Amino acid sequence: MTFEFQVTFDCHDPKSLSTFWRDALGYVHPAPPGVELAAGEDPLDAWDEFLERMKVPIENRNSSSALVDPGGRGPRIFFQQVPEPKQSKNRLHLDVRAAPGLQGEARLAALEVECERLVGLGAAKVQVFEPQPGLGDWFIVMRDPEDNEFCLD
Repeated sequence: MTFEFQVTFDCHDPKSLSTFWRDALGYVHPAPPGVELAAGEDPLDAWDEFLERMKVPIENRNSSSALVDPGGRGPRIFFQQVPEPKQSKNRLHLDVRAAPGLQGEARLAALEVECERLVGLGAAKVQVFEPQPGLGDWFIVMRDPEDNEFCLD
């Protein structure tokens, strides 16, 4: 038996961090419950209207956010607001497969292109790891806008 799962981020600004990961992964913000979005309608605007209609206090409107894979393959990603700051290195992180099937210098070039795109979205480049004989190929360690580690692999 297998189970569906979601990946959850504890964070300070769920809307902002979910927007970063939406753009990084090509995911989408789902529509609010019972709301049909018109073509081109911004789901985040729909959420603002939904929360207003539900009379959710303004200070609680950025307490969570979510993303889904538009192709239905990847896990749902949930972002929940927490008061405490990040304390240490993540014990779990995402590996973003940015260069599938590529090796050597072609792999590094593809990873660097994706790294620059993500830096433009607010990520930080931490370290480039060179291939170790028999143990894999190039990868880049990065941090998202709230300092969560992830790898471009």
